[in-house]
Amino acid sequence: MEAGEGTEETPLPLVLTRFQLSEEYGFLLPDPLTELPAPYGPWMEIAHDLPQLIASHRLRSQVHQMPQLSTRHLRGREELHLAHLVLSFITMGYLWQEGEEGTVKVLPQNLAVPFWEVSQALGLPPILSHTDFVLANWRRKNPNRNLDTIISLPGGESLRGFILVTLLVEKAAVPGIKAIIQAIRAILQLDEETLHKALQELAEAIGDMSKALKRMHDYVDPAVFYAVIRIFLSGWKDNPAMPDGLIYEGVSDEPMAYSGGSAAQSTVLHAFDELLGIRHSEESTAFLHRMRDYMPPPHRAFVEEIHRAPSLKQHVLSSGDARLCTAFNRCVSALAEFRSYHITIVTKYITVAAAKAKAGQADPGDRAGPSAVKPPSALEAKGTGGSHIFSFLKSVRDTTREGMISA
Repeated sequence: MEAGEGTEETPLPLVLTRFQLSEEYGFLLPDPLTELPAPYGPWMEIAHDLPQLIASHRLRSQVHQMPQLSTRHLRGREELHLAHLVLSFITMGYLWQEGEEGTVKVLPQNLAVPFWEVSQALGLPPILSHTDFVLANWRRKNPNRNLDTIISLPGGESLRGFILVTLLVEKAAVPGIKAIIQAIRAILQLDEETLHKALQELAEAIGDMSKALKRMHDYVDPAVFYAVIRIFLSGWKDNPAMPDGLIYEGVSDEPMAYSGGSAAQSTVLHAFDELLGIRHSEESTAFLHRMRDYMPPPHRAFVEEIHRAPSLKQHVLSSGDARLCTAFNRCVSALAEFRSYHITIVTKYITVAAAKAKAGQADPGDRAGPSAVKPPSALEAKGTGGSHIFSFLKSVRDTTREGMISA
């Protein structure tokens, strides 16, 4: 039942578990599985060897020899998520093994059909998304609880750093996700004290996300990110290197187009925008709403639930409480600062790295995968999700700033 259809329904309490969210991990999958059941050994074998298979240009031939496996032995959300992670990484490697100029038009049936079936079961698209790349792709490496990825692609330590720093940003957001729930409850109960505390916690969480993002500089080499890693996150929608999309053999005779992995697929910022009533431009909103199709359906439902909740901004304005106004503006300001810092990162890892690659200064050498493949150029001015990256990021940052309550 849609809101506003005239039927009064008692809203369900806004609790994290209703949306497959964890008290400790937020949108991250808590303790993901690292191995699939025995019948899926052939997938796991290829997935664990992806960087070497891609670097030696053997992945496609390995995939062609892979048996056609049924997905019916997969049980439960964790197994499905691991299967989606494995098949999405294999797919990206298969597509981009030979770089931009060596793409294929067809994903073979033995990969396409199970990938499609697992995607349908999870409500996710059949492509690598933020859910696979980060949320479901982590494990504890040893008793000291050091983190590692489960599946990798070319890019060595820089790829590992890129995934794990992004994971730390998601983890830093968890108190902010809990603060959203507290804030909405406090508005409904007219509890200004709890609301003020929730807004303070939200601003602090967003600040911690910025601190986590700064660690990117310590772990990710811009030359490796630009020349090696980025192509494997690229999709086949709005990408000049694959203008016709991709045929999923055995699924459809018509090509399908999906966007590549993008930070815009992280549910965190969508949730914060909805709570704070941030309104982006028509073009940015259209892109962001399309990115919601790449989130697990329960996470998307969480964002929609926040959208339907009473307006925080209206509540703060009508309260006339200067303390609440200040706390609200701190949240908006922290969010704008986070987005500004994201622009700084993108400038270093894409614009500057692209210029250096063109000038021949970048030398990833043998630190990473396919050295014979030249740096990608199809997405020079675009994000891997297909957006015009700088105009999009700056527009979204500026409209966030405009969400402040003026004195």
